[in-house]
Amino acid sequence: MAEKPNVLVVGSVNMDMVVRSPRMPAPGETVLGEGFVTNPGGKGANQAVAAARLGGKVKFIGRVGADAFGEALLANLKKEGIDCADLLRTPDAPTGVAMIIVDSRGENSIVVASGANHRLTPDDIFAREQAFAAADVLLLQLELPLPTVRAACDLAERHGCRIVLDPAPAPKQLCDRLCDVDIITPNVCEAELITGTKTGEERADKNIALDLIARGAKAAVLKLGSRGSMVVTADGEIARVPAYKVDIVDTTAAGDAFTAALAVAAARGLDLPAAAKFANAAGALACSRLGAQQAMPTEAEVTMLMQDHGG
Repeated sequence: MAEKPNVLVVGSVNMDMVVRSPRMPAPGETVLGEGFVTNPGGKGANQAVAAARLGGKVKFIGRVGADAFGEALLANLKKEGIDCADLLRTPDAPTGVAMIIVDSRGENSIVVASGANHRLTPDDIFAREQAFAAADVLLLQLELPLPTVRAACDLAERHGCRIVLDPAPAPKQLCDRLCDVDIITPNVCEAELITGTKTGEERADKNIALDLIARGAKAAVLKLGSRGSMVVTADGEIARVPAYKVDIVDTTAAGDAFTAALAVAAARGLDLPAAAKFANAAGALACSRLGAQQAMPTEAEVTMLMQDHGG
């Protein structure tokens, strides 16, 4: 996959504050943790770093505070080769933060304080229309105000830019306008929240995907964890894509790695099952490492994992 697609990310930037714990605390309980670190995060920034490492030419639109966290996060994105000319400073709001607990199995629980992320407005988006005109694919998440996400969808459609939406964090009701995208990539929890249908086996997975397509998506790619992923398109294509087996360390960045990889591969012309295979490998590698952005694999690492497992 030699060509570098132009990837536009409109999304969140957070500083992650991570505590490792033997288990998740019960309500009202205090559990002694086993270490604390701060890591660059935010679903938008995570996906931007993943897309850059996987071969995309990435531009980012978002907001940070005029504070030490904001400066550190900006510097980290620039280090990854991401165009941050439209990552705006916000003097009257702090940079977003996420409080993350990672248990002994690598599972995580996250609380986000959005800060400056929620100051990104539709006007900010419309003022940067040129970025949409130059993009091959737009990556979106839901850690921004929903009117801002809708504005980004409108501009992408105006300029024929393919839209990939990671509907996370998932609202209990996702309006059909936000489902009306080229590819929607929920994980199991998000898919169940959006559709009100329990997943867990192939028929239920397919019905959830078909529900999302009925709401307007041209394709639904479900992230199913250890069960891999499922691709369903409005043209009737259905494909189950097996997972890659790795030793799980931390699942925090897996979904972001998957969605970014899917977007890069699809923008390069791979069909969706092949793109999902590439994305499964990227998500698996992210699970095998601690943290968010630092866990994102390179294109060479993903290719090597796929070759080690027979392509």
